Amino acid sequence: MKHDFDLLVIGAGSGGIATARRAAEYGAKVGIAEFDRLGGTCVNRGCVPKKLMVYASHFPDIFAESQGYGWSPVESTFNWEKMITAVNNEVSRLNGIYQRMLDNSKVEVLQGYGKFVDSHTVIVGDKQVTADKILIAVGGKPVRPNILGIEHALTSDDIFHLKEQPKRIVILGGGYIGCEFACILNGMGSEVTQVIRGDKILRGFDEDIRTEIQQSIINHSIRILNNIELIAIDKTSEGVKVTVKGSGDSEETVVADAVSLAAVGRKPNTQHLGLENTKVQHRDGAILVDEYSRTHEENIYAVGDCTDKINLTPVAINEGRALADTVFGGKSRMMSYANVPTAIFTTPEAATVGLTEAEAREKYGDAVKIYRSRFRPMYYTLAGKDEKTLMKLIVDSNTDKVLGAHMVGNSAAEIIQGVAIAVKMGATKADFDATVGIHPTSAEEFVTMR
Repeated sequence: MKHDFDLLVIGAGSGGIATARRAAEYGAKVGIAEFDRLGGTCVNRGCVPKKLMVYASHFPDIFAESQGYGWSPVESTFNWEKMITAVNNEVSRLNGIYQRMLDNSKVEVLQGYGKFVDSHTVIVGDKQVTADKILIAVGGKPVRPNILGIEHALTSDDIFHLKEQPKRIVILGGGYIGCEFACILNGMGSEVTQVIRGDKILRGFDEDIRTEIQQSIINHSIRILNNIELIAIDKTSEGVKVTVKGSGDSEETVVADAVSLAAVGRKPNTQHLGLENTKVQHRDGAILVDEYSRTHEENIYAVGDCTDKINLTPVAINEGRALADTVFGGKSRMMSYANVPTAIFTTPEAATVGLTEAEAREKYGDAVKIYRSRFRPMYYTLAGKDEKTLMKLIVDSNTDKVLGAHMVGNSAAEIIQGVAIAVKMGATKADFDATVGIHPTSAEEFVTMR
C-alpha cells in the first residue's frame, strides 16, 4: 500500500523536528503534525525563554558586585513588560528558523492535533493522512495537583505571558522548575515564598546539592515553607490567598500578588492521541518503548518526554536522531542513558553528571570514596560577598573510576559539560589528578581535590 508519508511525526518539538530532518536527509518523505508553535516546550515555554529570564535576573547582583571593583553605584529600574516582550520576540524568531529548517529539509508541516485512526492512519485537523512509520513526540505538560482552589493558580507555562510582574508570588513545588522560577523572580525583585511537601527541594539530586542550593536560596531571601501536608488556594480582594498546613496542624496563610505559580512537575501529553486505536501501550500516560524507541505497534515509535525516561531536550534529540539513523539510514544505534549531564539554573547554578552519592553507595557500598571542596570563588573577594561554590567527586576506590561529579556555583553547567566527557569515557581519579588545572579558575578544583 502506498502511503502519504514514509514517516509522520506527531509533535514538532525538539525531538520530533530532529527526527524529521534526519529522516528527510536519508531521502524519506516526511510530514510533521503540530497544533502549536514549532519548537515545543524547550523553545516556547521552557529552556530558551527561561534561560533568558535567568540572565535578566542576574543584573541586580552584577550591578552591586561591580562596586567592589571600582565602579560607581548603578541606579536602574526593571521593566517587566520590556523583558517579556524581548523574550517572546526571540521565541518568535526561533519559530521562524525552525520553519525554514523544515522547509529546507522538505518536511511538510501539518497544522493541527494528530489523532490515530489506526496504526497507519492519523487525522490532523480536518485532514486524514497515512504513513508507513509514525513517531509520537508530543512531549509533556504541567501537572495541576488536586488542591482546593487550584484553578486560581498559573502553571509554569503561563509565566512567560504575564503582562505585569507579580510583586508577591507563592510557588508550589520544589522540583527544578519551581526552584528556577523562584530564583528568577526573586532576582527581579518579587517577594517569593516556595511551598514544598518534603524537607528539602530538588528530590532525586545529590544530597549535598540539595542542601547547598536550599540554604543559598534562603540566604537570598526566598522563603521556604517545607513539610507541608495540605494546601488550599482562594481568590480574595487582597489577591490569591494560599493556606498551608504542616505537621501538628500548624497553619499559615500567605497572600500572593494576584498569582500563584503551580510548579509540581509535568506528565506525558498523550491523553487525546487515540492510542486505543493502536497496540501502543502506556503506563500512567508514558508510552512504553524498547531500546530502539519502538512501541508495541511495530511501525509506531516514541521519543522524548512522552516516554518519561530522562526528560531533557538533548535526550529527545539524541533519541530521535538514533531512531532516524536506525530506521532510515541503515545505521543501527541506540540512545545511551548512562551519565547524562544536567543543570539546574537556580541562583546559584548547579550541574551534575553520573551517580549521586546515595546511588553510588547503594551500588558500590563501602568502596565509594567522596572528594568534596567548598570555597569562596575569587570573583566574590572584591565584591565582598560570602557566596560559596561546592564541588564533589564520587569515586569507586576499587577501580578509581569517577562515578559522579556535582557542582553548585557560577558557571556550573559550563564546567560540568566538560567534566561529563571525562565521566562518560570512564576517567579515573588519577586521570583527573594528572590533568593540569587552569589557574585561577573554579574549574581547576575538579583536578586538584585530595
